[in-house]
Amino acid sequence: MTVFEGTFHRDPSTLRFALVIGRFNDLVTGKLLSGCQDCLKRHGINIDPQGTQVDYFWVPGSFELPMVARRVAISGRYNAIICLGAVIRGDTPHFDYVAAEAAKGVAAASFQTGIPIVFGVLTTDTLQQALERAGIKSNLGWNYALNALEMASLMREIHRELPAPTYPYLDSPTADEPPSLPVSPE
Repeated sequence: MTVFEGTFHRDPSTLRFALVIGRFNDLVTGKLLSGCQDCLKRHGINIDPQGTQVDYFWVPGSFELPMVARRVAISGRYNAIICLGAVIRGDTPHFDYVAAEAAKGVAAASFQTGIPIVFGVLTTDTLQQALERAGIKSNLGWNYALNALEMASLMREIHRELPAPTYPYLDSPTADEPPSLPVSPE
């Protein structure tokens, strides 16, 4: 049997990444972005926004990450997408809705498109916890970038070795979106 595993030492010059970043809680997301960029740069990726390897998409908050990530994935221009955000618990149930929908949406976008989309959204009880995870104790932005590098490499290997499925909507000159998922009649 064959073992497939992503690596970090193959030529990264042909890899393309999209970073989708929520502006809400930008004190935290800015630190996650710095950690993510540091990892990508140390692994040979040109992080310059004017370069050809990384594009940056800013959205209002974590709730909007899945929609943009899905649209970017559909473009077929990227080997992996990294979503960065921070949802910090408050006194209302709003946290639960935003965190759950962001997680489900990112997972669904990756599943629907076949493009690795990393869920780099911190969901914490306090701002202090978020800051600890975004640079005070460690920077999870680094880990999110490492996950994207590994998944981009792994998917490249899988596509090289296994027959690729066909998606007619990607080849159609008239359709720029895949068919919608069925909606419940309720």
